[in-house]
This record gives sequence, structure tokens and C-alpha cells, in this order.
Amino acid sequence: MNPPDLFPRRRRLDRWLLLAASSLALLACQAPAPRDPEQPAPTPAAPAPIAFDDAILKAAKELLAKAQLPLAGGQRQALLIDPLVDGVTGSQSLATRSMEQRLVEIVRRDYPQLEVQAFSTSNLAGQPLVLVGTLTPINNSAGQPSGERDAFRICLALADLKSGKVIAKGVARARPDGVQTTPLPFDADSPAWTRDAAIDGYIRTCQGSKAGDPINPVYVARIMAAALLNDAGNAYNGRRYQESLELYRRALDTAGGDQLRAHNGAYLAAWKLKRRDEATQAFARLVDHGLASRQLALKFLFRPGSTQFIHDAQISGPYPMWLNQIARRSVQNRACLEIVGHTSRSGPEPINQRLSVLRAQAIKDRLDGSEPQLIRRTVASGVGSRENLVGTGTDDAGDALDRRVEFRVLDC
Repeated sequence: MNPPDLFPRRRRLDRWLLLAASSLALLACQAPAPRDPEQPAPTPAAPAPIAFDDAILKAAKELLAKAQLPLAGGQRQALLIDPLVDGVTGSQSLATRSMEQRLVEIVRRDYPQLEVQAFSTSNLAGQPLVLVGTLTPINNSAGQPSGERDAFRICLALADLKSGKVIAKGVARARPDGVQTTPLPFDADSPAWTRDAAIDGYIRTCQGSKAGDPINPVYVARIMAAALLNDAGNAYNGRRYQESLELYRRALDTAGGDQLRAHNGAYLAAWKLKRRDEATQAFARLVDHGLASRQLALKFLFRPGSTQFIHDAQISGPYPMWLNQIARRSVQNRACLEIVGHTSRSGPEPINQRLSVLRAQAIKDRLDGSEPQLIRRTVASGVGSRENLVGTGTDDAGDALDRRVEFRVLDC
């Protein structure tokens, strides 16, 4: 006969405590080690890109849900869309144009309290809401426009001109499938590119702001000129060159209208109208604008793997005039220049590097031949494909900017 258990509760408690201790020990083994406060927090996983149309809808709904719009049925609020642009180059493309059209459809269908109006100087006078947006090719893992670009980042911002503040933001990421980044005719034909203050102001209003921030002051100061330039660009894209030229002239005479796209447009429209003297004068003013900004890039298109221009008079026909004006204006402005060659990312980088230097040297030789004073005031260099803006490597009109020749003003 076994003796009676005099402490049954005590023994059950001991067994329970032993089991609990074992469980805690097991959890401790499985739990991650505590983070060292000196080490940065782990980077959150990048959001998965979605279909382009779905991404536009997502960004638009996020934007307008945060805008605290008036209730439907009351007085409608005016909304203007300042045409969307590429977030790196500032150019308009088939993709940015389709985004704008899709946004208009969404607003008219789902937000009756808003009235979409044309982006014009007369409508801007009423201090409406203005929607700006960018479409930026990025490396999805890094979230930056560098490396292999396998996604697009959509950024939308709503600016209230009455309060002078950004009142809402909407973002999304899209897969690149079917996204047509071909530039619109004006951007494809424009000979020059630089980091223009007006375009930077637009991009920063979207990408460099959060709700409650003041609207970028450069963007606000030049928004009236932007409306004129939008009309001028639409006229050029529609092949209404006389109308386009008159609007570009008007924009250049408007406060804030001294912008690179105004100079590009005045040159292009005059050239299309075969007014060669006027086009030459407009190009000279374009060069002066670039030299004053200390940076000007021109889209000289070379034959593949060569320092010779492509044999297409429609494209390379004006190049001798371009070079002559760059040489003359550089001498008159007493400028010293670093001439920097660029290539697309197609091909091995060592070959791209050498080719970019050779192309820059070929341009230098042409300038020196036109104005011998520049021989000691210019230097040629190249960066291969390290400073690509578009980064597609398609070697066509879509990435012509990646094969640019850049003129950087140096201190003599």
C-alpha cells in the first residue's frame, strides 16, 4: 500500500512551473536577437508594383481621399491638371499623357464635387486646386532611378493656390509592362536639355513635399508662364507651328517665361516654318540661356559606335548651325567649357566610356575649327553611360537624352 500524497497541490504547481520555464526557453531560442541600437533599422520590403492602370487608380484614390473635398451636392470646386511629366527628365510622354486622361476620367466619374477645367491662365486666375504628377522609372528594390529600372513610381500632389499649400499626396508603383515612354513630338524634337529651374520646381512640388507644406515657390512664380507653354506645346504637337511660335514668343515676354522649353519651342517652331534666320537667332538665345545656367546638353545623334553624325538631313541638318552658334556665343560670353560625352547603357561600359570621350573630342574639334580662340578654353571628357537619364538602352528617339553631349561652364 502506497503512502498518501501529502502535498498534491505543491507537486502539480512544480510541474506547471517546470513546463512554463521550458516553453519560455524554447521561445527565447526562436526569437531574434535584440537589435543593436547603434545599427540602422532593417529596410522595409519594397511595395510590389501593380498594373499601370491599377496604379493610377490607387494613387488617385489615395490623393483625393486625403484632400478633404467638399460634400457632393454643394458648390463644385475647380480642378486644373498641370500636365504630368517624367520625374527625371521633366519631359512629357505617351505614358504621362495617358495618365492625365485617366485622371480626368476618374475625377469626372467618382468625384462630382470637382470640376475639371483646362490648364489655362484665365482658369488659374481663380486660384483653383492644381494637380501635378510625375512618372519616374526606378529600381524597385532600391526605390531610386538608377541601376536596372524595373518599375515606375507614380507621384500625385494636390496644390491649393488659395492657401499656397500642398493639401494631399498619392503614390503607387506600376509594372513597366505596356508603359509607353515615347516622348511627345515637342520633347522628342527639342534640341537642348538642362536642369531647368521651372521643371525642377514642378517636380519638387510633387516629389519633395508632404501634405501641409508650402507649394514650391519657383513653381508658383512661373505657373502662369507654364500655362502658356502648355498651350504652345499642344499647338506644336498638333503641327500648328505658326500658333505655336506666337505662343512661345508670348511666353518669353511673360514674367517667369525665360525657360529652356520656351527657347526650345521658339527655335523649333521657326525651324518648322523654314524661317532659318529667325531659328538661328532663337537658337543663339537658347545657347545664351544654357551658358547662363552653366550647363547645356544637346542631343547630337551619332551613328552607332561612331563619331560621325547620322546621315539623316531631317535630324542632323541643323547640327552645323548649332555648332557654329555654340562656338560664337561661347567666345562672346568668354566661356570656358568642359565638353562631356554620354552614351546609352547598351554595350560594354569600357567601350561606352571610350566612345563618349571620342565623341566629346569630335565636338571639341569642330568648335575649335570654327573659333580657334576656344582651343585653350575647352576640354573634352566622357562619362560613358554612368549618367543616363532615361536608362532604357533602346538607342532610339526614346533615350536620345542618354546619348547627349553636355557643355559645362568652367571657371577660366
